[in-house]
Amino acid sequence: MAVVAFDAVSKVYPDGTRAVSSMDLEVGDQEFVVLVGPSGCGKTTALRMVAGLEEISEGRLRIGERVVNDVPSRDRDIAMVFQSYALYPHLSVYENIAFGLRLKKIPKDEIDRRVRQAAKVLDLEPWLKRKPRNLSGGQRQRVAMGRAIVREPAAFLMDEPLSNLDAKLRVAMRAEIARLQSELGVTTIYVTHDQVEAMTMGDRVAVMRRGVLQQVAPPQELYDRPVNVFVGGFIGSPAMNLLQGRLEDGDGALRVRLGEQALALDRELFDAHPALSAWVGRELIVGIRPEDLHDAALDRDAPADRRLCLRPQLREALGSEVIVHARVDVPPARAEQIEELTEDLGVRTLDGGGDGDGTGETTIVARLSPHSAIRQGETAEVAVDTRQLHFFDPETGLGIYDQNPTATGGQSS
Repeated sequence: MAVVAFDAVSKVYPDGTRAVSSMDLEVGDQEFVVLVGPSGCGKTTALRMVAGLEEISEGRLRIGERVVNDVPSRDRDIAMVFQSYALYPHLSVYENIAFGLRLKKIPKDEIDRRVRQAAKVLDLEPWLKRKPRNLSGGQRQRVAMGRAIVREPAAFLMDEPLSNLDAKLRVAMRAEIARLQSELGVTTIYVTHDQVEAMTMGDRVAVMRRGVLQQVAPPQELYDRPVNVFVGGFIGSPAMNLLQGRLEDGDGALRVRLGEQALALDRELFDAHPALSAWVGRELIVGIRPEDLHDAALDRDAPADRRLCLRPQLREALGSEVIVHARVDVPPARAEQIEELTEDLGVRTLDGGGDGDGTGETTIVARLSPHSAIRQGETAEVAVDTRQLHFFDPETGLGIYDQNPTATGGQSS
């Protein structure tokens, strides 16, 4: 096994396009790291540089103790699993798994041992004589995994391997891949655009935007303390609600004003966000996750000063929960990163207008109990868990915490 390390690695194409810029990332021995981000963010380019399928323009890339910038792909001791499976249709499952080993002239009995061991781990033993056309999508993906496993590489590279599968099979296969990686203990870099996939599989998740690494952290840390508004809005499903707010301190009572409404804040919130005290009297971006909104009619103990009035536009009953899309008389937050999120995620965080004078309205999303009686077309109240609010600098997009920001999971001031 091996460490994979990016040291200020960049990819610049002949036309000057920077697909990846000064990427610093170390994937530890036996670690599972997921690169995630919207289309065109550079995650696949970064993976292809590790694989040797893209030349490195700047910086150094190390696999184990070797700098591999100029090492051919075949000599890098890595195995790659592609989105398209890349199976040979005229070969059986056994022959597909064994193909790479035969090219390396591995002894026949050793090939047989590795293939049958991989088939057992992947539950492919009954299908070894079948051709790929006679397999399901999930079985074909397992064959592609088997071909990587038998090589016993220093690192696995996976490029959106589940994107061709249906939703139910994707859930099953991501659990299978995570289990397999844990059992084999192989250093793994996994690329996906699906942030749910990233959060459920990775030991750490690396979020990329426009070729630049934004934050690298364990999944829960990304969720709880996003380094900037892009990470905050990208991680989480449904996406975080982003609103324009103003921090106020009146008669010793701290609150954040959202349009004509205001939410009371506890002093404990400032203990978790020490830098927030410098923002009293200033405008900022307020992030509210959909799961931190609750039907006030079901929570009668929720204080009146921790509620928002809204107008439901759409109710989606999913059995275990209800997703409500609603309008609030709060100006939408405006920042370059939010506009990019709107485009990439297809979410309407910048709707309802407003002409820069602090007016306008925004669509927000609430994830509510299935017992909620909130209905479309009726004004309703939601209780806000203000302990879980997020705050961002509208100029820089950085999270307001207690330290200077870093590109690898630090918090910002």
